[in-house]
Amino acid sequence: MGAANVIPGVSGGTIALITGVFEKMIHSLRSIDHIAIACLLKGKFRSFSSHINFPFLLAVFGGGVLSVFTLARVLAWLFNNFPVHIWAYFFGLIVASVYFVGKTVKNWTFPVFAIFLAGILLAVWISFMSPATGNDNFFYLVLSGMVAVCSMILPGLSGSFVLILMGNYELVAIEAINQIRLDILIPVFIGIVSGLLAFSHLLSWIFRKFRDLTLALLTGFIAGSLIILWPWKHPVYKIDELGIIVTKPDGAPVIQNYDRYIPESLTPEVATAILLMAAGYLTIWLIEKTAERKSA
Repeated sequence: MGAANVIPGVSGGTIALITGVFEKMIHSLRSIDHIAIACLLKGKFRSFSSHINFPFLLAVFGGGVLSVFTLARVLAWLFNNFPVHIWAYFFGLIVASVYFVGKTVKNWTFPVFAIFLAGILLAVWISFMSPATGNDNFFYLVLSGMVAVCSMILPGLSGSFVLILMGNYELVAIEAINQIRLDILIPVFIGIVSGLLAFSHLLSWIFRKFRDLTLALLTGFIAGSLIILWPWKHPVYKIDELGIIVTKPDGAPVIQNYDRYIPESLTPEVATAILLMAAGYLTIWLIEKTAERKSA
């Protein structure tokens, strides 16, 4: 999940869903309630750990954080040096995800199919949205944190991409972190924590009540995100009021969106990209087969 969030357009929630830990993760986060807090305040750490499934959450989020400092760095380097190949691999991975996640829907009724199409259209619409203007209002920063973290765990939606659309990517991810601006980071952190807990409760309830509809919507989100992952595209960089390209703390330009195109001929690079698409699909197929053997 941590590695996935490094790649623009890839959601950590998608990885959680295709590896089979998404629903368990949401239910575990939902368990962080008044009972868990009471156990923690009374020093009943064993009860607290059991109530929220702490070992599981520690493994998932600990792995995500560890990935940011290890595998994510490798992926970031590959993405910067071999963008078409990395996009192609993730494109194939997500194509497979659409099929295997869609398979978990038990009954494809008309309402379920309609919500699937709605998920596709919403994800495509978000990918073509123009970024808003940055806003340092306290409540807007809290909202930015809430929306960003929700989209990070929601399959098919990239948290960093949504933050760009809200106009606060530069303010939060570049300026505030680089300058350690607590007046920006504190409200964003409040939004992240409250959004994660509130959204997990909502999503857990929806999963229990409308499982097929929820899975169909998430499958649509994932399918719609394929347009963001299309390998052949030219980046459109974010520009400030003076017409200067906005850069990250490491000097890399901030990508605002992409101009997509279809290759005109089958060059070695295109052929390699197609093979990597197949490799991405095969990766998910192997994960699914391994999970089936373990559950048998």
